[in-house]
Amino acid sequence: MAGSHTAAEARDAGFLELTAGRTAQLYRTACLLTGGDTHLAEDMVQDTLARMYVIWRRQNSWLMGRSRIENPGAYAQQVLVRTFLAHRKRRSSGELPIGELPETGDPGRDSALRLTLLQALSQLSPQDRAVLVLRHWEDRSIEETAEMMRSTPGAVRTRTTRALARLRPLLGDSLAELASR
Repeated sequence: MAGSHTAAEARDAGFLELTAGRTAQLYRTACLLTGGDTHLAEDMVQDTLARMYVIWRRQNSWLMGRSRIENPGAYAQQVLVRTFLAHRKRRSSGELPIGELPETGDPGRDSALRLTLLQALSQLSPQDRAVLVLRHWEDRSIEETAEMMRSTPGAVRTRTTRALARLRPLLGDSLAELASR
């Protein structure tokens, strides 16, 4: 019994190490995917970590500490994107998006640019937003993005081109001015 307890502790310690190293990046990505909705982003990260823990326990219970997932951090990103896309499809809750972003601490010199980008991203469809965040924020390859979105590389290329075309008019002429500040 003591041996299985030690294996469970090792499994949990590995998961805690993963969450400590990836939670901030998952949160930043979730904020971009949700168009700046920090509360929904927090919920999505929690859902992602809960799903990851179930997977982690299942795989590590018989492997004794060795995971079959080659890159758990990348897999967590994939779970986050899929959680976001699934959430957007079933959005029938009583929650309504807010029109303005809440005040946040430490306004940097690029806060106006960041807010403009978040507002523009929030006006895109969930799939368009996901492809732009993965390709241009996360710097994922077309193939990685296709796998995460359960799509084909050709569909990702097309969606990226169309999403950028939809984003440009939303940003208007103010983007160049804000970026030069």
